[in-house]
Amino acid sequence: MTTKISPLESFRTTLKEVGGKMNLRKDVIEILSYPQRVIDAYIPVEMDNGSMRIFHGYRAQHQNARGPYKGGIRFHPDVDEQEVQALAALMTMKTAVVDIPFGGAKGGVALNPMELSDKELQRLTRAFVQTLGEAIGPNIDVPAPDVNTNGQIMAWAADEYSRLHQGAPHVEATFTGKPVSVGGSLGREEATGYGGILVLLNYLRRKNIAKDGLKVAVQGFGNVGSHFARFADKNGMHVVAVSDSRGGVFNADGHDIEALYGGQKKAGHLEQNVCYPRIGVAEAGQKASECLPLTNAELLELPVDILVPAALENQITAENAEKIQAKIIIEMANGPITPEADAILAKRGIVVIPDILANAGGVTVSYYEWVQNLQNLYWTKEEVNSRLEQKMAKSAGDVFDIAEKENVTNREAAYRIALARVQEAMVLKGWVPAQVKA
Repeated sequence: MTTKISPLESFRTTLKEVGGKMNLRKDVIEILSYPQRVIDAYIPVEMDNGSMRIFHGYRAQHQNARGPYKGGIRFHPDVDEQEVQALAALMTMKTAVVDIPFGGAKGGVALNPMELSDKELQRLTRAFVQTLGEAIGPNIDVPAPDVNTNGQIMAWAADEYSRLHQGAPHVEATFTGKPVSVGGSLGREEATGYGGILVLLNYLRRKNIAKDGLKVAVQGFGNVGSHFARFADKNGMHVVAVSDSRGGVFNADGHDIEALYGGQKKAGHLEQNVCYPRIGVAEAGQKASECLPLTNAELLELPVDILVPAALENQITAENAEKIQAKIIIEMANGPITPEADAILAKRGIVVIPDILANAGGVTVSYYEWVQNLQNLYWTKEEVNSRLEQKMAKSAGDVFDIAEKENVTNREAAYRIALARVQEAMVLKGWVPAQVKA
């Protein structure tokens, strides 16, 4: 029987371990161990048949020492208070690593969105915004999409907030990840995946590892995983396995990712029984390997060069860490590796590029969207991508430099940067004494 691991305890374990090594102040460690506020709400929503259904929703606001709270809203059956607290804390670390002026938050509603109609989802979204009330706003807390939420849901949320705050300034900046036609930013949809590939390419260049032909497995073929896979494919890597919540598909020669992506869009899920061999295989006179179905657990243990957990947290644990065969893991999901597994992977020499760096492209472009909304001045996609490329290069360089110089893992290096920046803000604002008496 698999024991469910608390993502909040995982965060606290890493916080205490890294904080202790870098002599972070004990009062700062204690403060960061808890959110500043948690909204716990039961949300009544009218169903299409006229009945009422109660949904359980949360919003955890972890820290705003460096700026407004920032973090996504997810719709998923497993959402609970500990999960949103942990993910909010990771957002505090993430925004600090890439040095954007936000804190950390996360929200969610416990449900399977596939069971609701579009009208029911819209009513739920609007009711959740009403429940959050004055706890969100362009200079207070700025939500965004997350698991099972998207631009359409952000458009409904932003419209409801605007309706409730007519005449207030910059209401459109309260939600990011909106469609471009209603104030969203060009480049936002693919930003998390693009940011991840930028970080990976930075690492490969530093280590003189040729990218062409590297075998990649991606767990989670949603918005983040699919865009990462597409960028990996465009950079000459061979994506040999992908999966979604139903399972995955493997092809030793690599998939034609664009065809696979198109098939998923058409069917609404990955087609495990349809084979899309990588372009060029047939032309080269080679026989395409047969596409084989596989589970999400099996995908994690494939003998690949790069493993990309891009689904949910706690996918690699002490129970399967010894079976991981990838040389590099890049965390495109939040918290996919537990601290116990992290230690096992480090001991085995498997490189981990941590979530608070790897998947920060999304929140970075969300910041750019927020800035554009506040200014009512919008940038071209080239401008957005150029800014993202500079930001991710600087952030990745900072992390990898410290990891090499101090001989620590990339995760520890990223946490050192984030914690130092958060502590500095807390001291300068007087939230903790400038000096602690002995």
